[in-house]
Amino acid sequence: MKEKNYDWTIFQKELEKLKISLTEKQICQFRDYYELLLEWNSFMNLTAVTEFQDVVVKHFLDSLTLVKAADREKLERGISLIDVGTGAGFPGIPLKIAFPGLKVCLLDSLNKRIRFLNEVIEKLGLSGIRAVHGRAEDFGKNREYREVFDLCVSRAVANLSSLSEYCLPFVKVGGMFVSYKSGKVQEEASAAERAVKLLGGKMENICCFELAQTDMGRSLVCIRKIQKTPDRYPRKAGVPGKEPL
Repeated sequence: MKEKNYDWTIFQKELEKLKISLTEKQICQFRDYYELLLEWNSFMNLTAVTEFQDVVVKHFLDSLTLVKAADREKLERGISLIDVGTGAGFPGIPLKIAFPGLKVCLLDSLNKRIRFLNEVIEKLGLSGIRAVHGRAEDFGKNREYREVFDLCVSRAVANLSSLSEYCLPFVKVGGMFVSYKSGKVQEEASAAERAVKLLGGKMENICCFELAQTDMGRSLVCIRKIQKTPDRYPRKAGVPGKEPL
C-alpha cells in the first residue's frame, strides 16, 4: 500500500513554540496513531474529530500543551503519569510519544477503548505504558494505584469537583493533578476549592491560553497534592458525578 503524505508543517511550527523537538521516528508514531484512530473510528465511536489537521491541533497539540503547566524537566526525566478517562488515548499517548521516558498508565471504563489503546501501544512499539480497564472510583481505592503517581492528567468532561475526587487519590503527596478544561474556568475552580482541600489538594495555578491555530480557549488547572487523601475518598462508583463534594 502506498504511504500517505501528511503535511506536518503546522505541527512542527507549533511544537517549536512549545519547545518540543521530535525525531523522525516520533513523527512516524504520530502518523501511525492517526491512521489507527481513523481505522477504529470507522466501527466504534472514538472521536468526532477526524480530519488530519484537526486531529493534529485538537488532539495531538492540545495534549502536549501540558508543558505550559508541568515541569518539563520532570517530563523528560520520566516520571509516573496516569491519564484518567483517557478515551482514545488523549493526552496520555501523545505525551508518551513526545516524552518516551514517562511511565504511563491509561485508565478507561470502556473495554473496547482499552482494546484500541493496546493495539496503538503495540503498533507504535511503545514500552513503559499500559492500558487498564476500570472505573476511577474503584482503582483509586486499589493500593497498587492509590497515591503512587507523580502526575495525574485528565481531559475527561466532568465538573472539577468530581474530577478531583476521581483523580487526586492517584497522586502521591508532592505530586500534581492537571485538568484540561475548555474556556475560562475561574468560577468552576473556585467552586471546587472545598472539594480539593478535602481530598488533600491545593489549587496551585490556572494556565489559560488559546489552542494553536484556533480561537478555542483552553485552561490547565494545576492542583498540588499536599497531604494524603482521606480513606473514604473516592466514594463508590457513580457518586462523585451525581453528588460532587
